[in-house]
Amino acid sequence: MHCVRAWRSVRPLCRGGRDLWKSTQRQASVARVDLSGIYPPIATPFTATEDVDYRSLEENLQKYSKIPFKGLVVQGSNGEYPYLTEEERVEVVRTVKRSLPKDKLLMAGSGCESTRATVQLTEKMAAAGADVVLVVTPCFYKGKMDSRALIQHFTKVADSSPVPVVLYSVPANTGLELPVDAVTTLSQHPNITGLKDSGGDITRIGLIVHKTKAEDFQVLAGSAGFLMAAYCVGAVGGVCALANVLGAEVCALERLCVSGRWEEARVLQQRLIEPNAAVTRRLGVPALKQAMEWFGYHGGACRSPLQPLSETETQQLRKDFTSNGWL
Repeated sequence: MHCVRAWRSVRPLCRGGRDLWKSTQRQASVARVDLSGIYPPIATPFTATEDVDYRSLEENLQKYSKIPFKGLVVQGSNGEYPYLTEEERVEVVRTVKRSLPKDKLLMAGSGCESTRATVQLTEKMAAAGADVVLVVTPCFYKGKMDSRALIQHFTKVADSSPVPVVLYSVPANTGLELPVDAVTTLSQHPNITGLKDSGGDITRIGLIVHKTKAEDFQVLAGSAGFLMAAYCVGAVGGVCALANVLGAEVCALERLCVSGRWEEARVLQQRLIEPNAAVTRRLGVPALKQAMEWFGYHGGACRSPLQPLSETETQQLRKDFTSNGWL
């Protein structure tokens, strides 16, 4: 928080202000949180009446504690956060914090459509125990969400946030990709520590890493389907839906990449592509929850209007896992 106050104090300065700002930022970056590693964006279990099932959530957390994750992402897209009330979103974070080992990072989604609401929810997430917040691009008025608007939005959130901010670009859900020039500008803010990029464009990820390396900015792959490729161009980890199901295997892929065992990594990566695509872009959260049930976790139903898989979709999902040797 001290670095944010310092940045605020130097930002209004004119010609010499930016140099002082960047000097302050470089000093602050030393203390930035280390994001490197794998994070499952955990699902939110619901009861038959579509209430949040906190008991099942805690049982999932007990199993995840045995996997070498860097931390957990709570209230990401796979947590069905658009369908939860603000009170539910905060309470889920609070519940996870109580169960999470102290050496694990808790990254909580706090993005809302308005800047004002995002600032307020970010403060509540930090108070509930979040170590870092994940802020998705506002997208309802996507035609007006150009770089100028997005830079202003994320800057105001980061100025006020008690914890570091990670930008979240997920064009498959928002229809909006956070522009590279906006990411480059925002990377200079001392309280913005990284980006989760779920678009899957490896050229873009490599370019962002290249353009932000002077700021010690950290990029996380938003999917297990391109995790190895993202590591090749400089990503430091991944927020991977498939890690809810094959957490140990996704962590194994991370270790192979970090240690430079690229041939072994390639073989494992290829076996993860089809099941990953099934539980993300192709069949989405209902498929993720079904797969969780097969692997001993509590997935359960989705909250309406999301619907369970059809029989045909369930058969295809099972085939994607069995044909790659996971079931």
